[in-house]
Amino acid sequence: MSAPLDQHFLVDRNAVERICRSIDLSGRLVLEIGPGRGALTRGLLESGARVFAVEIDRELIELLSCEFSREISEGRLRVLHGDAVRCTLPPFEVAVSNLPYSASSKITFRLLETGFQEAVLMYQSEFAKRMAAPPGTPECGRLSIMVQTYCSVQRLFDLPPRCFSPPPKVHSTVVRIVPRGPLFPIADRDLYSCVVRALFSHRRKTVRNGLRSAGGMLPQGAAERMLAALPEEILSSRPEALYLEDFATITNAGCS
Repeated sequence: MSAPLDQHFLVDRNAVERICRSIDLSGRLVLEIGPGRGALTRGLLESGARVFAVEIDRELIELLSCEFSREISEGRLRVLHGDAVRCTLPPFEVAVSNLPYSASSKITFRLLETGFQEAVLMYQSEFAKRMAAPPGTPECGRLSIMVQTYCSVQRLFDLPPRCFSPPPKVHSTVVRIVPRGPLFPIADRDLYSCVVRALFSHRRKTVRNGLRSAGGMLPQGAAERMLAALPEEILSSRPEALYLEDFATITNAGCS
């Protein structure tokens, strides 16, 4: 059985309780993306949160509106129909969600841009592993670098397929993400994002060749300034061998 709109609904009550215990929810405004049939929504509300739920499926909107009519009338829950990748998100303090697998990356990058106090999010285990991969290791990538540049990442616990309906073919992992300032000075955050994306688009190439191949992914003249200013140690390395400080150094070298 396949999941509609890529959603695997969390149905295990113990899993819901573990998620809700992993963060202080009392009185906080929580964004839940993909509430599905409302199991996690119920746990968030019972933990004292005020919840703003974003759901893409209109049929599930109707189900949630009926199931939580009292909480909606009391102002403790609002349900918005929309695609969390592109719809307008409301102000919120924390995000707690069982994210749809196919949109996990786009939603995570969007949350980083939106800003939040902390988040507890569920991903495919392989995705969570890549997110938490230390810079300078073969497992790291654009996701690892961008998230860890601006946040601390903590893998909390894994969940087997039986915790969901329909059961996915993979295990899931709950991750806690807490924003913080960059560990190293970054002169231009937009350029930093472009640099990370450009280099990991050519992850098998050295930094030198990756910058030469970046084309329109970097502002005009930035690659040339980087190539002229960076030390050979960085230029001859591949992106997966770089540390957060190295990406900051590359970016700062490209600023005019």
